[in-house]
Amino acid sequence: MTTLILTVAGADRPGLVAAVAETIDAHGGNWEISRLSELAGTFAGVIQITVADERAAELRAALSELDGLLAITVSTGAETPAAETSRQIALSVLGDDRPGIVREISSVLSAHALSIESMTTETRDAAMAGGRLFESAVTATAPASADLDALRADIERLTHDLQVDITVA
Repeated sequence: MTTLILTVAGADRPGLVAAVAETIDAHGGNWEISRLSELAGTFAGVIQITVADERAAELRAALSELDGLLAITVSTGAETPAAETSRQIALSVLGDDRPGIVREISSVLSAHALSIESMTTETRDAAMAGGRLFESAVTATAPASADLDALRADIERLTHDLQVDITVA
């Protein structure tokens, strides 16, 4: 079996997922894992599929025919290298919004050798205080050796008004 990773993006409209799913099914592929979302009128996602080795090229060609409906990039799934023992963590961040906060948070996570598996961010009006609030939820893989107290302190050091909650799953 061949594992293919599809990245898809295009103007949101009904039928986009169905068109991709029909193409995958028609060529013997199996839709396994996906993360799909619409944001500001744009639909985007990442899809992991498997297909028999002898049908992979045929499926790639069929997916390219969806160009115009969606931009689709197809890559071969990467082998996951053996790694040290790790643990899942959930990280939530809430504080006043300002430019650069995602860069700063992701840099701290990288410095502590955390690998981001999923990250959502949102800004919204601060109801009582005025201004904007930034909120993020991150699921990450941390090496067993990661010092979560130091991670929390480093993120909180970014600004005095960030609240950080770290949960080990």
